[in-house]
Amino acid sequence: MIDFQLPAEIAEVQKQVAAFVRDVAIPAELELGSDVEAEGERFNEVVARLRAEARERKLFNPHLPPEWGGLGLGPLGMAIVSQECGVSGLASLGLNAMAPDEGNMHLLLHAGTPEQLERYLRPLAEGRTRSCFAMTEQAAGADPLGLATTAERDGGGWVINGEKWFISGASGAAFAIVVALTGEAGDRSAYSLFLVDGDNPGWRVVREVPVMGTAMPGGHCEVVLEDCRVAADAMLGELGGGFKLAQVRLGPARLAHCMRWIGVAQRSLDLAAQRALTRETFGELLATRQTVQNWLADSAIELYASRLMVLHAAYLIERGDEYRQEVSMAKVYVSEILNRIVDRALQVHGALGYSGDLPLERFYRDARAARIYDGPSEVHRMVIARNVLKAAASGDSTKSATGGLA
Repeated sequence: MIDFQLPAEIAEVQKQVAAFVRDVAIPAELELGSDVEAEGERFNEVVARLRAEARERKLFNPHLPPEWGGLGLGPLGMAIVSQECGVSGLASLGLNAMAPDEGNMHLLLHAGTPEQLERYLRPLAEGRTRSCFAMTEQAAGADPLGLATTAERDGGGWVINGEKWFISGASGAAFAIVVALTGEAGDRSAYSLFLVDGDNPGWRVVREVPVMGTAMPGGHCEVVLEDCRVAADAMLGELGGGFKLAQVRLGPARLAHCMRWIGVAQRSLDLAAQRALTRETFGELLATRQTVQNWLADSAIELYASRLMVLHAAYLIERGDEYRQEVSMAKVYVSEILNRIVDRALQVHGALGYSGDLPLERFYRDARAARIYDGPSEVHRMVIARNVLKAAASGDSTKSATGGLA
């Protein structure tokens, strides 16, 4: 039997997180105004206040197990929580469940040694530090086999050399998880992960790359690793296991993005619907205009489909089933409906939507990056099509590559 009712414990957390967003995060967002996602003394004070309130409400670290000060929610529970957090850019920060730290915490729990957990996960889980995941390189783009940063053995340790690009949160990060080539290029088993401290003299943040969207703590950075020496115990996981571990992180991370985007899209639709009910033009409310009704209906349909896709993918992850096809489909679909829903909401508001008086113009700028983050839509479509053709070539139905339940 398929049961679409949320477990009582998750439903209660959802209710509490929604209240936190409504009563704490959104007022703080309005307080900061245009500085909502910028760093600085005022911003940090607001985040510290949000985290204190989250701890008081027992909502801090929803993604971590109780022994690490969390609620122990799995992928399904986090799918619900992250959708609520997406309504405000400050909510995930307040709960200490923001990218890239959330994904790095999961990865450390999965592959870290006891010593690595204490050194890196402990301060991250306590909200005392930030981190980053250094995989992307400008020349490689979305081709992971094009990554050229190398790690070579040197005595009892490793020396890392290379350049990383658009590394989110790198500026001021206490440490990075770096993907580096430790074998023959072109082989997926030739990459490994390394923990690199932010104060390592061989790790240099060149600059925060200017972007069309709003800033995030630590920016999106260009980084150079030059004769970056790390000890043997800096390797995270096994030699040559970098790609496999990266997928442990990237699959749920892609889904987490989708969850937050659903929250942004929902808030945009809420604003559009309220505007339609209150804005009168040529003697009639916008809500009576068929074009506006179609916009609202299409947005509602897309949000419904998005929620089902994300929840099904989270269900597969939680069960330990194969999930990459479903996550790719969700990532493509939700990133694209986000753009459409925000665009419609902005249009309903006219000049007011284009202004900085509402969050829609910020949502609009941020939404454009969704189709690029964690793999552009075109690459995900290539992977999705490959799996469809693989299913067809087997002589069976393509249903297995379309989220089929049986």
